[in-house]
Order: sequence, then C-alpha cells, then structure tokens
Amino acid sequence: MEKLPGATVHQFVEAWGAMGALWGINRSVARVHALLMATEGQLSLEEIADQLRISKGNASMSLRDLRTFGVVRQVEVPGDRRDFYVTEPDVWTMFFRIMKERKRREFDPALDAIRHLLEEPGAPGAVRGRLEQMADLLTTFESLASRFLKDPASSRAALSLVAGLPFDSRRGRR
Repeated sequence: MEKLPGATVHQFVEAWGAMGALWGINRSVARVHALLMATEGQLSLEEIADQLRISKGNASMSLRDLRTFGVVRQVEVPGDRRDFYVTEPDVWTMFFRIMKERKRREFDPALDAIRHLLEEPGAPGAVRGRLEQMADLLTTFESLASRFLKDPASSRAALSLVAGLPFDSRRGRR
C-alpha cells in the first residue's frame, strides 16, 4: 500500500480544517474528515486523536458529526475491539450528503423563520416588502436546492454542463 508523505497529509489536513472553519464547520471536524480522506483504509479513534494531536473526546465528537452528515462510517476490524472509521469513498456522494444535511440544519430553519415572521401582523410597509422579497428569494433557492439534491446523478451532469466540462454518466466522472 502506497502512503502519502506525512507533510503532504498534514498540509491537506490543515488546509481542509481552515476551509471548513470558513464555511462554518468546526475546524476539528474538518481536520478529522481530511485525515480520513487522505488515509487508505480505516483509522481507530486513538490513531485519529494521536495523528491530529487532539483529545479522544474531541475526535469522538468530530466523528459523531461526520457520521451524522453521512460522510464517515464506523467499521469493525476482526479481532480488534476498538472503533475504526472510514470516509465515504465517492467525493460526489459526500458532497451531496453534506449539502442535504446543511440545508436541513441551516437553510430550512431560516426559511421557516421568515415565513412565520410574515404570518405575524405589524411589520411596517417597507420592512414587510423586504421580508416578502426575502421569502420569495429563499423559496426560489429552496425549490432549486430540493430539485438539485433529489437526483445527484442528474445534478452532477448539469453541473458539468454548466461548467463546460465533459461528463461520462457510466463512470460518473469526466
């Protein structure tokens, strides 16, 4: 099995952690995810904590978040009682799972909140107008996101088309 150089993996882990933090994802969660993506095979909770120099509690909480997103799963190693983890092998599947979960956690509550706000009387005309426009905009995005996330294969092909990239539907890549 070929292994990436440690410095290269470290750079990727730190870059992914920084990017995740900018996108509102806990830095440790992003770093754990990056380590698993850059690892062939499974890692134990202890190995993850050790390699990232974080506590086992932090690693465990990060893994729980990644499992909730559906991008990491726990696997068993025969003869070993420890918990081991692997990442989703297909990055497009990973992307769509993350998008679905973020929509559910972040976008849907915001849209619900603005809809409830509009049901309440009393907003001045200009404020009400802005809120109605925002509800309109968010409803449009919600419709697009729902269609986009409903059929990942078609959405991936559409993204390739919009980006001007070839798409091979049999292999799922360019």
